[in-house]
Amino acid sequence: MASNPPGKCCTVGTLHRGQSTGKSIKIDDNTDGYIAIAPEGIAHKGIGILYLPDVLGLWNNSKLMADQFAANGYTTLIPDLFNGDILSYPIPEDLDIMDWINNGANGNNPHTPAEVDPVVLKAIKVLKELLKEQGTVKIGAVGYCFGAKYVVRNYEQGIDVGYVGHPSFVSEDELAAITGPLSIAAAQTDSIFPAKLRYRSEEILIETGKPFQINLFSGVEHGFAVRGDPEDPAQRFAKEQAFFQALQWFNNYLA
Repeated sequence: MASNPPGKCCTVGTLHRGQSTGKSIKIDDNTDGYIAIAPEGIAHKGIGILYLPDVLGLWNNSKLMADQFAANGYTTLIPDLFNGDILSYPIPEDLDIMDWINNGANGNNPHTPAEVDPVVLKAIKVLKELLKEQGTVKIGAVGYCFGAKYVVRNYEQGIDVGYVGHPSFVSEDELAAITGPLSIAAAQTDSIFPAKLRYRSEEILIETGKPFQINLFSGVEHGFAVRGDPEDPAQRFAKEQAFFQALQWFNNYLA
């Protein structure tokens, strides 16, 4: 593995305050989504971002992040990767996250590649349809924790540039198969993406020949880029810098 499977640290963090400004949409009859449209005058024409969230899915933190990308010129779409299987915050301490991924809350609603990949493909199609009148379409993708795997494994399905924060469940083969630039934001303390797997990921990325970046943030743990506590100065700084990392990556390789 290039990163370990999700664990307890994937379910903890801080709920962020703020009112989201995008809107809820239907990606298809069975799939919800959230879209934040970049304002006229600053929008990067024909360019959009697919936001693949952590296990909390379409929660306020994800929506606020999408709004931030839109405010910087990137229309951003978040699909519900979990078929309506919503985890409420705070997540119960006794939740078995791997059982939830493999089976869903009702035992018959798994969140494995066979179910999630088709949602990602539909979301890419919707985003491209939305942007096609603006010219040649290019898609950047961001993925946090659970969502990172589905950025890495779907380059050939229409992702041009990727960024992931504290990735989980990414296989070496998936990482080796990327076809475009990839940026990674990593936490100093992270049992899912520890130093050994960061180093191995670096080796694999060098072998791909594609542009890459791995930034390591001290004093924070897995989840910081989307669930960090804004009242804690170290966490707030790392979260903000990880967002700027993504923004600068897209500005350079996508816009």
